[in-house]
Amino acid sequence: MEAAKLEILITKIADTIIAHADELTSLDQAIGDGDHGLNMKRGFEAVRSEAAALSAKPLGEALKAAGTKLVMTVGGASGPLYGTLFMALGKALPDNPGRADYAAAARAAIDAVAMRGKSQAGQKTLLDVLEPALAAFNAGASLSMVADAADTAAAGTIPMLAIRGRASFLGERSVGHMDPGARSAALIIRAVAQTLEPGT
Repeated sequence: MEAAKLEILITKIADTIIAHADELTSLDQAIGDGDHGLNMKRGFEAVRSEAAALSAKPLGEALKAAGTKLVMTVGGASGPLYGTLFMALGKALPDNPGRADYAAAARAAIDAVAMRGKSQAGQKTLLDVLEPALAAFNAGASLSMVADAADTAAAGTIPMLAIRGRASFLGERSVGHMDPGARSAALIIRAVAQTLEPGT
């Protein structure tokens, strides 16, 4: 990926999360600690401030560096999870990746997140967005369609019972609320689609 394009991508993802920080906070206030929006905003502000330096690196190295920055700055449970996602994605990507390489790297990254969080799809976490998004990508969907699948999956966490994470402490009271991590994952996927697929 060209450095200029990569800088636009990093900036778009960061700006999207920052713009939706209040929404993410509101979602987390319903079923979590209420700090997801603030933590994610802080982390992606840090990443955004280094967009130019990050984009000068090869894609894989840039993703690993961004992941490291997120681990250092996001805090809470989201820092390690999103940091792991970006670092594992970067580690798995070869030079000049094609669609199959992106799919394989995403699989490795999702598995790393599942291992880090000791969770799996169906437990009302960001995995409930990442797994359907990857399935759509593997089925040949365009990036805009992958983003649509992510949005649908995030909404699909509303009726779910939380089994992992802070929300699991609420038991049945976690039902009826969108998982904030699922929402932030969908926002990131939409930002990627909007950047890499014009007209999305």
